[in-house]
Amino acid sequence: MRSLEGKVAIVTGGAQGIGRAYCLAFADEGASVVVADMNDTSTVEKELAALGAPVLGVRVDVAEAGSTEAMAEATADQFGKIDVLVNNAGFFKKATVGPFSDITLEEWDLAFAVNVRGSWLCARAVYPYMKARKYGKIINISSTTCWKGVPGFLHYVSSKSAIIGFTRSLAREVGDDGIRVNTLVPDLIPDDEITARQPAANDLAISQRCLKRTQVPEDMVGAAVFLAGEGSDFLTGQSVHVNGGIYFS
Repeated sequence: MRSLEGKVAIVTGGAQGIGRAYCLAFADEGASVVVADMNDTSTVEKELAALGAPVLGVRVDVAEAGSTEAMAEATADQFGKIDVLVNNAGFFKKATVGPFSDITLEEWDLAFAVNVRGSWLCARAVYPYMKARKYGKIINISSTTCWKGVPGFLHYVSSKSAIIGFTRSLAREVGDDGIRVNTLVPDLIPDDEITARQPAANDLAISQRCLKRTQVPEDMVGAAVFLAGEGSDFLTGQSVHVNGGIYFS
């Protein structure tokens, strides 16, 4: 039996990149997958359908309460329950790189609206469905930049640091409801857009790792499947680092 057989999983930001990798991995393990994104989800939906997975595409703005509530309702209407939420949608690629004093108020607020408020609103939206069944897995996404203290990204690093406290406090609140809350912490996973903006970043990261290669989206899926499945049922409030040994937590 596959490890997520019969589970229903929502992945925000699921239409591309790491989110797509989570969707494909969950489907391969037997889950019904909700691809939730502001962008077109049809390509990933077709990939999941080709794997034989039940799939639903939902347009969602994670920073808007009504949108996240509609996402949860659509999932429950289609599949009858919600087992897993991956709060993968994030503000990163469009973030301005530079001195903290040059960050605009609008961009600071946007980083927190997507990365922190978005995670909260999505968790709040799925909570009644998980509570009703006394079971659920919420997987948040942070960043190694919080541990490194990377300069030039203060709004992003601050928002992703907030996710650690968010995870720990939420785990305390919902433990009696049978809901586990954990955080995945990736290192730099470059794509063409990131490489164009920061051409030296990947080589620097590789040089600092025990495992000296580029980190790819597929490196994250093993830990994500573990946190989504029953093997992690006694794990909550934790930060799971997948970083090739760039540092030890």
